[in-house]
Amino acid sequence: MAELLFPGLVLLQVLSSGRAYPSGAPSSACGDMVPRHTGVQPQPSPAPYSILTNTRTFVLGMPVTVTIVGPEYRGVLLQAREVSSSKAIGSWTLLPPDTKLLQCTGNSQGAVTHANINLKGNITSYIWEPPKSANYVYFMATVAQQRAVFWLNVRSATLTKGAGVQTSLAGGAESGPSHIPSLPLAVCLLVLQRLGLFPPRGG
Repeated sequence: MAELLFPGLVLLQVLSSGRAYPSGAPSSACGDMVPRHTGVQPQPSPAPYSILTNTRTFVLGMPVTVTIVGPEYRGVLLQAREVSSSKAIGSWTLLPPDTKLLQCTGNSQGAVTHANINLKGNITSYIWEPPKSANYVYFMATVAQQRAVFWLNVRSATLTKGAGVQTSLAGGAESGPSHIPSLPLAVCLLVLQRLGLFPPRGG
């Protein structure tokens, strides 16, 4: 009887632990980013994931779009950190489906984690708002394909703080030099002077 009961208890334990944190990482994982899955270790192989951002600089008031690129995944814990610090900084907003906020290091919007084990993928984008006081920022994630298969320390390139608000061609920011349009004008004036249609300065 005992020989039949023991395998059943082992199976029950595996099934119960297999459902560990299906609705998101606990706050206790904020520091080391390690899922609290009993008896499971992170994968030793290089992660098949990378973290991409839509910019290499950040400016207060301009959100950064973050994407985890790679195979589909079920679990995630994603933070922004300042270089040489483990504190979660900034705020995550406009959360994608199947995710939720996680309070880390006193920051109620300091991390994003999965809300369920539905598949997430390359079209899942996370929106991050920079804080006032940060100069060099990177994004760190733990990504789980399934409970027993996950990778730690998936890290983005480092973003640097911009000098100011950059403007777009639509009326906000412009990153290119403002003197470039004057070059064709100078050429036209030179041609008119040569034709005698426009007197040179001082003439």
